[in-house]
Amino acid sequence: MAENERLQAVFERDEPAFIPYLAAGDPDYEASKAYVEALARGGADVIELGLPFSEPIAEGPTIQNAIVRALESGMTPDRFFEFVEELDVDVPLVCMTYYNLIYQYGSEDGPRPFVEKAADVGLTGLVVPDLPAEEAGPLRAACDEFGLDLVFIVAPTTEGERLERMREQVSGYVYVQARLGTTGARDDVSDQTDESLARIDDWDVPKAVGFGIKEGEHAARIVRAGADGIIVGSALVDIVADGAKSDDSVEAVAERLERKARELKDGALAGAADSEPRPERT
Repeated sequence: MAENERLQAVFERDEPAFIPYLAAGDPDYEASKAYVEALARGGADVIELGLPFSEPIAEGPTIQNAIVRALESGMTPDRFFEFVEELDVDVPLVCMTYYNLIYQYGSEDGPRPFVEKAADVGLTGLVVPDLPAEEAGPLRAACDEFGLDLVFIVAPTTEGERLERMREQVSGYVYVQARLGTTGARDDVSDQTDESLARIDDWDVPKAVGFGIKEGEHAARIVRAGADGIIVGSALVDIVADGAKSDDSVEAVAERLERKARELKDGALAGAADSEPRPERT
C-alpha cells in the first residue's frame, strides 16, 4: 500500500500535526488562494482542500454554505487542479471531496483519471466521506499506482467489519470523528474522542481528530487524549464567511486566519507538552 512520503514525514516529527480545512474557491478564486496560504504561514502541517460538490452529505451548515459560495464562484474539478498548482505553500495538500466527482472525472468512468491528475498537480492524498470502505478497492488501487494516500473517516459508531476494512485500506492518517453528526465548530470537546481513539489504538497509522475543534484549548485537550493531529474546518470557514458578509479586505481576513491557525497549532503543541512522549513511528 502506497504512502506519500511528504505526508508520512509530517507525522514522523515529534509534534502533533495541525490540519486545517477550507473549501477551495470560497468566496472566490483569488481570495481563497490567499486564505490557504495564510493557513500555511500560521503553522499548518497539512492542508485539506475541499473540492465543492453539490450534495455534501457529511457537512454542517457552515461548510455547506462555503461549498455553495465556491460553486457560485465557478469552482470545478479542473479549476480546482489549477488552484492547487498555483498555491504558494510548502506543506502537503489533501483533497476532500465526494466520490461522484472522482468517478466521473476525465474521459473514462472510474477513479484513475482523477487520481492521476491529482498526483500530477502535487496533491498527496484524498478524503472521500461518502465512499464506503467495502467499495473503495478501485480508488485504493489508483492511489497506490500514483502514490497518494487514502484517508478514511472513523465515526464513533464505526465498528465490526467496516472498521476492519478501513484499517486494511487507510494510509497517511485516519480522520477520527470526535462526535456524531455533521461538521461544525462547538464550544466544547466531546467525551467520545477518548473512546474513538481507544478503539483504534493499535492501528499502525497516525490518528487525526476533527469535528468541533474551535479553540486552542480544544486542540490541547484532543492531543492530551492521544491524537497525533487535529483537523479544524468550520472555525476557519466561519472567519471566511464573516469576512465576506462584512466586505472586509482579503488581507484582513487572511490575517485573522493566520492568527487563528497559530492559536490552534500552539494549543496542539501545549497539549503535547502535557502528555507522555510520543511513540516513534516506523
